[in-house]
Amino acid sequence: MSILLPPDRPLNSDELLRGLEAIGIDATTHEHEAAHTVDEAQALRGTIPGGHAKNLFVRDKKGRIFLLVLEETAMIDLKRVHEIVGGTGRVSFGSPELMQEVLGVTPGSVTPFGIANDRDGKVTLVIDAPLMRHERLNFHPLVNTRTTGLSRADFLKFLDAVGHAPTVLKISG
Repeated sequence: MSILLPPDRPLNSDELLRGLEAIGIDATTHEHEAAHTVDEAQALRGTIPGGHAKNLFVRDKKGRIFLLVLEETAMIDLKRVHEIVGGTGRVSFGSPELMQEVLGVTPGSVTPFGIANDRDGKVTLVIDAPLMRHERLNFHPLVNTRTTGLSRADFLKFLDAVGHAPTVLKISG
């Protein structure tokens, strides 16, 4: 099973949600005002249960792309995270143009669901181990006006369906 990508453009939020349903994933989506930061998301979402993430789209010195997915309050050392994730030299944030090209999202909407749009496998998905202790996980479904929650098992099923095995490491703290 897989989530089918449109041939000439990135998957959009509604297509993602239909794709999750098509592969048997039970997800709940909440609509809200646009949230561009963790603080805004916390204020807007209310009491949606489960782990909530922040996502960092970064590149190393050789241009290798990483999507780092952490608990929303986790702290990382951007000067040293490359040592943990296998990057070459310090990482810096990827450009909005590159983000749109490989994940199909804009700044403020970065999400591990965007990995479905990485047709060429350019992005290394790294999930901070503490986030994975939650039974339920919440991410933007390609737009920052929604939050979609699903079980940890269903999140892993999604990643398998789109052909992106995550690397789970302790990168925070």
